[in-house]
Amino acid sequence: MPDSLFPQATPEPTWKAIARLLRWDKPAGRLILIVPALWAAFLAAEGRPAIGLVITIIFGAFATSAAGCVINDLWDRDIDPQVERTKLRPLASRKLSVSIGIAVFLGTLTLSAVLATYLYRLYPLMFWLCVAAVPVIVCYPLAKRVFPVPQLVLSIAWGFAVLICWSAVTGALVGATWWLWGATVLWTLGFDTIYAMADREDDRRIGVNSSALFFGSQVVNAIAVFFAGTVLCFVKVGLLLGLGGVFWVGLAIAGIGWGWQCWVLSRSALVRSEYGRLFGQNVWLGFVILLGEIGHYWI
Repeated sequence: MPDSLFPQATPEPTWKAIARLLRWDKPAGRLILIVPALWAAFLAAEGRPAIGLVITIIFGAFATSAAGCVINDLWDRDIDPQVERTKLRPLASRKLSVSIGIAVFLGTLTLSAVLATYLYRLYPLMFWLCVAAVPVIVCYPLAKRVFPVPQLVLSIAWGFAVLICWSAVTGALVGATWWLWGATVLWTLGFDTIYAMADREDDRRIGVNSSALFFGSQVVNAIAVFFAGTVLCFVKVGLLLGLGGVFWVGLAIAGIGWGWQCWVLSRSALVRSEYGRLFGQNVWLGFVILLGEIGHYWI
């Protein structure tokens, strides 16, 4: 019987595979990096950062996040096919070649460098913090092979968003900056451990590390500690900067949201998609805190 009688699968266009490589089809992971960057920008500028700076921060966050995703997939192109959640990624499924992946990585890294160089004229400290963040971003995917809690490396990379954006506004780092950095690191440890819970069986079989495996039966308690620490760090930020009622309301809502997530996680084992849904909720909880910060200065 002629093949023409049967529908043929349409090959995925290269541009669409590149978009998936950059995770443009999954905006939550991009937005969740923008959130701490904007926390820092709005607090450092007392609620009124320059529009041009905010736009640059958003583009920089997208470019840096994209670079991180590509280098992650390059390092893990032989591991990802063995993981249910990642086996269809473009490099894992060989939709894209390694050479294309490297070219895309260099392109996103170059864009990040251009944006950082543009801001160098404001404060050199910000530029050098960008430079310091690159090795952490590049080496994070390797951490799962040698370090028992690789999510900590990712959290430190996420924390650079606070340091870079705060210094881009003021040219200096103060006590409140470091407490905000602490909140970001702990928050990232919390939500990325939730994300890692979906891959526990695959990671254990392959032999790679994750915080979800490291904490074992106490993983939900560990997540609760991370989120509680996030709230405490934000309390210190609020006290140091004299933030008012709107900020505290936003923080309370976020704290309740994190408590609810821990309760959901503690009830029973969830299907893989539920862990991703809980991860995505952290984007909105982060924006609630951002609105609280903005509201303090504008209301």
